[in-house]
Amino acid sequence: MDDRLLTVIVPARDAAATLPALLAALGAQVDAGPFEVVVADDGSRDGTPGIARAAGARVAHSAGPGSGPGAARNAGLALARGSILAFTDADCIPTPDWLRRGRAALAHADLVQGAVLPPPGRSIGPFDRHVNVTAPRGLFEAANLLARRELVERLGGFEPGVALATGKEMGEDAWLGWRAVRSGARTAFCADALVHHEIFPRSAAGLLAERTRVRFFPELARRIPELRETLFWRRVFLSRRSAAFDLALVGLGVGVRSRRAGACCAAIPYLAIAVSSTRHRGRRRPWATLVYIAADAVGAAALVVGSVRARTPVL
Repeated sequence: MDDRLLTVIVPARDAAATLPALLAALGAQVDAGPFEVVVADDGSRDGTPGIARAAGARVAHSAGPGSGPGAARNAGLALARGSILAFTDADCIPTPDWLRRGRAALAHADLVQGAVLPPPGRSIGPFDRHVNVTAPRGLFEAANLLARRELVERLGGFEPGVALATGKEMGEDAWLGWRAVRSGARTAFCADALVHHEIFPRSAAGLLAERTRVRFFPELARRIPELRETLFWRRVFLSRRSAAFDLALVGLGVGVRSRRAGACCAAIPYLAIAVSSTRHRGRRRPWATLVYIAADAVGAAALVVGSVRARTPVL
């Protein structure tokens, strides 16, 4: 292990479409100090390993194909030579000073969460998927995470997160972060250590399908109760939006049952949120608002199912 070397670890599976841009961005880092790149291949069926090697990256392989990003990062850790680790994803593009700023932030911390935003100047459709991390939320998103190697090894690397029905996992990075916090590690958020996350087109049907995944948040809350303070709204609700939706449902239910129209006014805060959140380039899109209302209904039902299974409420 080299005390001055930083190792960038990138889990990748079938990432041939996005990996070249990431590797080019890493090659354009300014004043980053000595660093290496390890692409941790998770059983790709395309040219991902060859693209990585052609760009000068080292390639690690997961124990089995489709093991998940946590296992891939652990494989990358086993091959890493640096005393500092930087994690990002194959669909991200770091800004030129990402490593310089991240390394500087680690001078006063053991684990640093960086900011994640969509690429600037790109159009985002009303249902497109992208990642925004502009403040610490307790999820420790590994799309932009830096850590001292000693800490990660002492914690035993990435442990499995919550298993999804698709065979994927979520929360393995949050679980690492909170194990670090519980061990006494110093954590920090560095908004200047920025990476951009690719925007992926998504249909209305794709949005509805995606919302079913929130059923796994109660299980995550059971494992990491600290999220009730850092992520959830008023400790019980997944977000302020979900709380407003629940209030709207209660108000409408009471109004219909009691035949009192005034009770339906409880839906006004939610409707205001729903309408304002579907502005696109300064224009309201009523059809998009209706889709998001349906998506919130799917999410509310999914949270109920997840809360019952995990035996811990998240609404």
